[in-house]
Amino acid sequence: MKKILIVAATIVFAALGCKGPGKPEVDKMAMADIAIDESVGNSAATDPPSEYELKAAAPGPKGYSNRYSTPVGVKIEKKIIKEGDIHFKTGDINETRKTLYASLKKLGGYVAEESENNDSESGQKEITLQTRIPAKNFDAFLTNVSANAESIDSKNIRIQDVTTRFIDVTTQLANKKKLEERYLELLKKGSKISDLLEIENKLTEIRSDIESTQGQLNYLSKQVEFSSLDITFYSKQTAQDNGQSFGYKIKTAVLSGWQILGSLFFGFVAWWPIWLVLLGGIVFLRRWAKR
Repeated sequence: MKKILIVAATIVFAALGCKGPGKPEVDKMAMADIAIDESVGNSAATDPPSEYELKAAAPGPKGYSNRYSTPVGVKIEKKIIKEGDIHFKTGDINETRKTLYASLKKLGGYVAEESENNDSESGQKEITLQTRIPAKNFDAFLTNVSANAESIDSKNIRIQDVTTRFIDVTTQLANKKKLEERYLELLKKGSKISDLLEIENKLTEIRSDIESTQGQLNYLSKQVEFSSLDITFYSKQTAQDNGQSFGYKIKTAVLSGWQILGSLFFGFVAWWPIWLVLLGGIVFLRRWAKR
């Protein structure tokens, strides 16, 4: 079917080319050719191209061929996304937090999100940091984090190669921009309002696709440029007894008795004028009895 459409488009285009100069109009077959190109450009990158699709596909912008090939003359570096998480125990949780922030600042990273949790039953305080660090400094930062650990509970590092995906999205973006240029050329040649409206609608769709693809490329580039590391560290404080154990009751009883004894002693001392008067009275009575 595609072969028949291509042959018909070629015949009509040749017939129109033989006509003398007249009023400029939008070339319907050119729009049909663009529609074929658009359908080819939007198909899945994994679909193998047929001979007719390759013929119908329009060449990309300068520096590119079509959607089935990578940018010409452009060396694509390997695109790696590196991410990980680490969970460890530390002696001083507040000091560790300050150290990690200082290390991030020095290496050009930042904290995307921070959360803190206190468990009153176990007496454990925990802090979680979601950090972003330049990919080139990821290993250095991970070493600094590990150096602050008293003991590491878990550490996981994940590496993902997205070079193929990066090339595919880049090529899709280039082809969509080229398609936009072709519709803009038709817009300049158009004279009928219906044709102009149709082209404007197609341009709106294409520009929306361009923005979406550009967003995907920006997000992918950000992931490649900045690696992510989720850090969770904690410290165990002295557990507080809930008042139900036998040991806690004995301890409370001894402390209460000591407090009572202390209160009696200091109360006795506070009454020293009375004790002094009584003592003087006793001495006087004893002397008087002897006489």
